[in-house]
Order: sequence, then C-alpha cells, then structure tokens
Amino acid sequence: MGALPTRGAIVATARESISRGSKSFAAASLLFGRRTRERAWLLYAWCRRCDDIVDGQDHGHGMSAVADAPVRVAEVAAMTELALSDEVVGDPAFDALRIVAAETRMPSSFARDVIAGFALDAEEWRPRSEDDLYRYCYHVAGAVGCMMAVVMGVAPDDEDTLDRACDLGIAFQLANIARDVCEDDIAGRCYLPEDWLVEMDMPPGEHMKPHYRPRLAVLGKRLAARAAAFEASAREGTPALPFRSAWAVLAAAGIYGAIGRKVASGGEHAWDRRVTTSSAAKIGFIARAGVEATRRRALYPRRPRDPSLWTRPRISLAESVPTP
Repeated sequence: MGALPTRGAIVATARESISRGSKSFAAASLLFGRRTRERAWLLYAWCRRCDDIVDGQDHGHGMSAVADAPVRVAEVAAMTELALSDEVVGDPAFDALRIVAAETRMPSSFARDVIAGFALDAEEWRPRSEDDLYRYCYHVAGAVGCMMAVVMGVAPDDEDTLDRACDLGIAFQLANIARDVCEDDIAGRCYLPEDWLVEMDMPPGEHMKPHYRPRLAVLGKRLAARAAAFEASAREGTPALPFRSAWAVLAAAGIYGAIGRKVASGGEHAWDRRVTTSSAAKIGFIARAGVEATRRRALYPRRPRDPSLWTRPRISLAESVPTP
C-alpha cells in the first residue's frame, strides 16, 4: 500500500476542482488569507464531488437524469460519514472534508444536512410552498454557508453570524434557481413552488412553454427579490468577520447578486441564454467589495436579523461537534 496523499496534494486537487467548477467562487476565494483559502477549497471540493456523483456530471457540467440516484446518495453519505469520523476515505474530495472538518471542528450536522438536500433531489421532491423552497435552499446551500462561516473562524455557537452565513447561501441558491429554470426543466426538475405555479395558472411541467413566459418572468423577479432580501441580511453579518473574509463574502455577494438582478431585468427573455457575469464585472465587484469591507461596520451596523426571513433549523452542539 502506497503512502497516503499529503494535505498539500489534497489542497492542490481541491484548487483544481474549484478552478474548473466555479470561476466566481475561485475568484472570491483568492481574497482569503492562505489557511482560510485552502480550507475553502477543501470544502468546495467535497460539495462539488457530492453534486457530481449524485447528478452524474463533471464539475457542474452535463447534468442528466440518473436511474440510481438513491444509491448514489447512499454512497455519498457513507463516504461523508467516514470523513466526519476522521477516517481516510481514499477519494481526494472526501478526504478534503476529513481534513477541513478536523481542523475547524466543523459541526457534523451541517454536512449531513447537505446530504439530506441531495436525498430530496434523488426522491424527485418538489416544493409545494415558499417555505418548502427555503428549506430546500437551506439543505443544498444555506448549510454550506454555515460550513464556510466555520471555515472563516466563526464559532459553532455564534448563532447570529451562522444565520447570516446561511442567508447568503440561500440567496445564492435562489439566484441559481431563477437563472437555471430552463436547464432544470430539461433535466426534469422544477424548484418553483407549486403554490406559485397555481397562482400564475401555469400547469406543472409546462412553465417553459413560450406563451407562459410573461408569467414566468413574474416569478423570476420574485425569486430575485427574495434572493436580494437574504443577501442584504448576509451583508449585515460581515462586521463579525476578519477583513479578508468579509472582503471575499462581499465580493461573492456582489457577483452572485448580479445573477438574480440580470434575471429580473431580463423579463421573459431572461432564459434565452444562460445568465453569466463577465470577468471584467467580477473584477469590478471584487474592487467594490474591498471598499465595502473597509467600511463594513459603518455600512452594515449590527442590528437584529429581519424576523420575516425564513430561519434555519438549530443544531445540538453537544451532538454535532466532534471531540478533539
């Protein structure tokens, strides 16, 4: 049996994964300090690998319907549990989770919540209500936001800052859902709540038909508005972060927030082509975020979180934080 891969080798593989899977997150991650940046790459590698296994894709590309989705979720869950138990998995992405979980004392419940989100997709689950939509967004993105906050040094019992991190993940996912309505439909998925489809008098599975585009545009704007509300809440959490972490978070918020705003402004033509953010625009958001991070305590004074926003489920720290 050969020597196990070193931490450096796994970090290098994780860096390659984020460079292939998300140029936006790769750009934002460069703003972190070295140790936080490496841990962010490690966490991303696990998220990306889980998603790719379950959806039968390669670094987020080529999503297709798979016949054995529940089996794939079970495989991902088993390898994740090994990693959370600090056992060598033999897959670089899951060993990446093993490393980052051990180094940060990451609450295990967050990773398990993410796996629960994959299980929802494997079961061909669809949201019936807006509350269902937010719970799904928590599982597939909000919980990842909480994990990223821990990577950035947020204490596992700092509930308010974790709430703000969760808000950012939900904002990202709502923007993704708004942008990817067409791609999801092709893959046989729909994350628009059934209540919304009924309200717009659009039969399930027919929302992409041309004559429904004006009504779909209403829902696209609604998703973008909901995303903006969660994004605003997340921004108010940045004073609790170190400067470089706040800079990265604000840059990511700007880059991803632009996606939702483009969908909203695109109206019924928002899905004619996939909404993207240019390299020049990313540089602009990063520059502006640097100024915002410098002035974050004045721009985003600490105040109670908006009580009208959906709130993530709480965890039991005694059960979820691994012992050293």
